[in-house]
Amino acid sequence: MQHLDSNSVKPSLSAFASTAELIARREPAEPIYCFHRHVAHRNAKAFLEGFPGDVLYAVKANPALPLLDTLYQAGVRHFDTASLPEIKKIKERFADARCYFMAPVRFKGASAAAYKTYGVRDFVLDSDEELEKILSETGARDLTLYVRLKTDVGGAILELNSKFGTYETDAVRLLKRVAELGCRPALAFHVGSLCLDADAFSRALAICKNVISLAGVNIAALDVGGGFPARYPGSYAPPLPSFFEAIKKGAKSLSLPKETRLVCEPGRGLSADCISLVTNVIGRRGDRIYINDGIYGSFSEMMIPNSRIMYPARAYRVENGKARPLSGELRPFIAYGPTCDSLDMLPSSIDLPSDLKLGDFVEFGLIGAYSYSNRTEFNGFYPETMVEITDPAVLPPGLAEV
Repeated sequence: MQHLDSNSVKPSLSAFASTAELIARREPAEPIYCFHRHVAHRNAKAFLEGFPGDVLYAVKANPALPLLDTLYQAGVRHFDTASLPEIKKIKERFADARCYFMAPVRFKGASAAAYKTYGVRDFVLDSDEELEKILSETGARDLTLYVRLKTDVGGAILELNSKFGTYETDAVRLLKRVAELGCRPALAFHVGSLCLDADAFSRALAICKNVISLAGVNIAALDVGGGFPARYPGSYAPPLPSFFEAIKKGAKSLSLPKETRLVCEPGRGLSADCISLVTNVIGRRGDRIYINDGIYGSFSEMMIPNSRIMYPARAYRVENGKARPLSGELRPFIAYGPTCDSLDMLPSSIDLPSDLKLGDFVEFGLIGAYSYSNRTEFNGFYPETMVEITDPAVLPPGLAEV
């Protein structure tokens, strides 16, 4: 099995035909991420063939090297990088990749390093202060500068407009100023994470239309952001093509110049369903189970207020050297993580076979987004091992039911 902290060597993951084979052969005491490469490749192709522009993978969603390598091999050449370390990771691994510095506020010196060391030419901003910082640090004008626009249009589970983004009047002024300074003006927005309404993009693009008209400048690019959802249990997510169609229709109504580039920033949409997590039941007390990963590890996103994120689960038991999925009557279990903190409890109950016992395994699907990237080392627990599941007919929980 492979630890993935190093960026110096492309990892070769231990491979198993199925999750059941992994569990039977290793009976792992530590949590194991299971990478389904064929699912990641399929996701990349769906965006590359369906979105009418450039696809930027949002590295923050999951920076695991096998995932990055697979997306690159599938044809992804553009990356939404929100920090200098992310830019370094991508450019040192993929020399011909194009990085976009899409954090509206940066550390001192980060713009200079991105421009001079890694050749970054695309930056987002939402204030005069950040515009001045970019220009003074880079000393350049060969830049595409994206003005981040607030678009409070609803439709998403997690809003992303309270922290970043500027209102229409300031966006118009900033676009004009970027053009006057000799840089390429561009516009960006984000409808929010886990968008469950494709028409949210239509509403956001209508705001963009007004801003572009008032600014009176030809924009070099329009970034529609991310928000493309995963299909978590209990939340209806429209099919991906409906989002693409809404974006195509909305962008067409803007009558943009032919040379204007359309870009998007999927993170969850590319990473969520290609990774599952195998955990071990380390204790049971009636309707409570204790597993070897929790909210300080791979399950932190469940704790976001109003996120409604749930992970589909499947239980296994090893008997006579083989692992078999458990079946039978289900009951809700309260699941605790391995730390000493009583807050380390999954906020939603999990339906699992009623005869679940110590030593059994539970595989969680749809856990590829913001699990690997958000884990901590609290109490010394740090899930870091990943294997590959090679049989394309073997799907993780959540996908098998779709």
